[in-house]
Amino acid sequence: MKLHNFLVHHGMSANPFADEDAQTDPVFHGRCRTSQFHPNWDKVYGDPTNPATSIVFGEKGAGKTAMRIQISEQIKNHNQANPDNRSFVIEYDDFNPFLDRFADRLTSRKRRDPAKILGEWKLWDHMDAILSLGVTSVVDRLLATRQPSGSAANELPDDAVKRLDRFQKRDLLLLAACYDNSLTEAFQSRWYRLRRKLWYLPWQTWTTRAIGLAIKSAVLAYVFWWKKDWSLMATVWPWLVIALGWAPWLSQVWRWWMQAFGVARNLRCVNRDVNPLRQVFMQFSGRDINGQPIPNKMSTDDRYELLYKLQGVLGACDYKGIVVLVDRVDEPHLINGSLENMRGLVWSMLDNKFLKQPGLGLKLLLPKELSAFIQNENHDFYQRARLDKQNMIPSLDWTGHALYDLASARVAACASEEGAPELRKLFAPEIEDARLIEAFGSLRVPRQLFKFLYRVLVAHCQSHVDTSPVWQLDSATFEAQLALFLHDQQDVDGGLITE
Repeated sequence: MKLHNFLVHHGMSANPFADEDAQTDPVFHGRCRTSQFHPNWDKVYGDPTNPATSIVFGEKGAGKTAMRIQISEQIKNHNQANPDNRSFVIEYDDFNPFLDRFADRLTSRKRRDPAKILGEWKLWDHMDAILSLGVTSVVDRLLATRQPSGSAANELPDDAVKRLDRFQKRDLLLLAACYDNSLTEAFQSRWYRLRRKLWYLPWQTWTTRAIGLAIKSAVLAYVFWWKKDWSLMATVWPWLVIALGWAPWLSQVWRWWMQAFGVARNLRCVNRDVNPLRQVFMQFSGRDINGQPIPNKMSTDDRYELLYKLQGVLGACDYKGIVVLVDRVDEPHLINGSLENMRGLVWSMLDNKFLKQPGLGLKLLLPKELSAFIQNENHDFYQRARLDKQNMIPSLDWTGHALYDLASARVAACASEEGAPELRKLFAPEIEDARLIEAFGSLRVPRQLFKFLYRVLVAHCQSHVDTSPVWQLDSATFEAQLALFLHDQQDVDGGLITE
């Protein structure tokens, strides 16, 4: 008996339980993304007009990635409905590029040990990565790139450039100089294109060059046109005068080369070459750039000020807050399934000053295993993190009733044009609703539920032939497959614990 025929008989055009990953699940992205939410959704999502931090711990398959996608989608809908009170979304879920660049800065001895690499990772590295994602998304949209990075919720108004005053343009160019990380265009050409787009023309930067050129031209004119004596160029004084004329420009070159060197050295998760960065810094007028924060030290102070600048630029475009979605912390290759390595990556973010930054809401979707580390932390950690103020959800649990509703919604989402499928009709009347809810509750999370339902549907179809189809699952098949599935899961969990 073919599974396709079974699904068509019940009015379904697709298998509602074939996919297990929310990122690639067409059923979830079709209808369930906007209609089915975890019972703790309101606490995690909060109010998009005033973003707040939430820390969620959930086991694998509990729906953390689905929740991240749903938050981004809901904020997109909110932004479309409230164009003058929007939230900017930064999806901080791919750590590998940042960790790879970070590891390249360390010694070869440290690079051999992932624990040592992650032991060097600090809060300011997280802030650099978040700023890089946010700034790149803004610049992509201002320059109208074909495939802008970041969430679809981050559309800028058509008159975004006109809304920025001179100092906000300066701030955006400074942020782009430090953090713009496009992979499609060279750093300098993209920055100059952004400067032209913003109409930022710092005439004062050309003054020192003009002085040098004027003095050089005057010396050469004196020698070759007035005196007409080529031998004067063999003496010291013409070259000394020319050097003095270029001294102001050379002093600026040296100053900004040192500043660019500091940024390239301490901006450890974003690649910057010293000389191109120095050339960009010298495009700012002195009155605009002097005293401005740049990330040239290993501290969070300048990063907080740069974050304020990004918030100011976004505020001019009616973005009143920033939401940072942190997910998939167990997937980077340096983690390799190690809880200690996960802790090394995440723990530096648990700082109350950072988590309670005005206008910034972090949604930390973390593996449940990390919650055990929190219980063993000392008093200083709790004083620094203040988890009692962070909307913490210690476990992203699902009840049998919630999983039953979720499975029902997925079945309905796969309805064909003529069909109106119901989950209950897939099972024989001898399997009561209470038994289904109890069985679903024993599976704990959506991913395991989908795996089991797919498995039991396949087992049922393999037990019958096309000439004598049976259109409902019987109790014997259901119970046998459930017992076998739970036994297999115990073996898998036991193997993970042993490792």
